[in-house]
Amino acid sequence: MHLALERGVPQEERNKAALGSLTDWDAARVFLEVVRCGSFRSAAERLELSINGVRRRIDDFERQIGATLFTRDAHGTRLTEEGSLVVSAVERMEAASFDLLRAGSSVTNTLSGEVRVAITEGLGTFWLAPRLVEFQQSFPNILVDLQCAMRSADVSRHEADIAIHLSRPAALDVKLVRLGRMHLMFFASRKYLDTYGAPTTAEELVKHRLVMQVTDQIAAKEAFESLFPGYSPRDVLVMKTNVSSAHYWAVANGAGIGVFPTYACALGGKMIPLEIELHRPFDIWLSYHPGTGRIPRVRHMIDWLVEAFNPAKFPWFKDEFVHPREFKAVYKGESLTHLFGGFSTEGR
Repeated sequence: MHLALERGVPQEERNKAALGSLTDWDAARVFLEVVRCGSFRSAAERLELSINGVRRRIDDFERQIGATLFTRDAHGTRLTEEGSLVVSAVERMEAASFDLLRAGSSVTNTLSGEVRVAITEGLGTFWLAPRLVEFQQSFPNILVDLQCAMRSADVSRHEADIAIHLSRPAALDVKLVRLGRMHLMFFASRKYLDTYGAPTTAEELVKHRLVMQVTDQIAAKEAFESLFPGYSPRDVLVMKTNVSSAHYWAVANGAGIGVFPTYACALGGKMIPLEIELHRPFDIWLSYHPGTGRIPRVRHMIDWLVEAFNPAKFPWFKDEFVHPREFKAVYKGESLTHLFGGFSTEGR
């Protein structure tokens, strides 16, 4: 709503009327920051916005108010008389918003409610789910909705509060945290190796029985062709599945050789890494919406997840490849036995 122009209506009263009908409260916050910083450039740096972005917000704000709030010249920005009146009104808005946040904090600080975490099926099933007991012991009133799926969730569309991905999300309006890196190796069970022997080169793999996880047909086809040029999947595969858990248990029970993260040897199925190079790391990313990240229960979950993938604590998530045979020497944390039912030392 533009400022009322009727005679006899004080300017301050007209400003109040306009502020009451604002549709973009964030523009008011930008306006106040420009006033306090004294320039568009300083405000842009403080708000982590572009100068043009700040100017657009001020232009929008002036259109909503219906008045010119700043004059711009070579010396910077100066408040107009109308702008000075608007400052006091916006400051009252800011004080009211702080009161609202404090009121909300008294409720949310009980750290109860639901947090939706979306993650790839393999990481969710084998790495995260067994560890969530730690989080629940610290925050017993928070309900964790763990959504394990092959498709990445989009937090900008509120499909989840927090999402963990194996490729960097393209959305621009989300916060991103790089958690670490997942390294892959060929693994087989002792039962399989006793029966068929252990291949030592990629060329020898085509003479063995392979189990493959296929979550994306195109990506799986490209990966197979890069590993086994000139061969058809029917030449070497004995089984394929779209689910990480089925893939793992098939290999752990002797169905064939499969590709897994290097921490697979700690899962309790006596999985043995093969001495065949496979340089296929995946960066692990965490995403969340900026607004959602300010909710205390979500913030605590984010902090816990960052620690759950901490490369300094868990060497299998380091940027550089660490062979499973080195885990015992470099891993200094608590025993993994209670999480996975045993830490296999076979194949060392």
